[in-house]
Amino acid sequence: MNQERLLQVILAPIVSEKSTLLAEKNQQVAFRVATDATKPEIKAAVELLFNVKVEGVSTLNVKGKTKRFGRFVGRRKDWKKAYVSLVPGQEIDLTATPAAAE
Repeated sequence: MNQERLLQVILAPIVSEKSTLLAEKNQQVAFRVATDATKPEIKAAVELLFNVKVEGVSTLNVKGKTKRFGRFVGRRKDWKKAYVSLVPGQEIDLTATPAAAE
């Protein structure tokens, strides 16, 4: 796996009540990932970006919702979610803001 591909695998962290509860109880973090990403790619990308050890990865495909705007019907895109389990003692803090440059 080349480094360019690994940097494109993780699209965004998912910050919600459910993902915060998972982080506290199970040392898991939720990410929105590329739809063609594999579990080994996701594991390598998280280890590269956050300098942590990953224990396991669970993925699921989220189906896009059908939405209406008046008489027009549209559909949101399907996307992929990954739950990353970290080795005990490891932590990713997604709520911290980066330090301001002086």
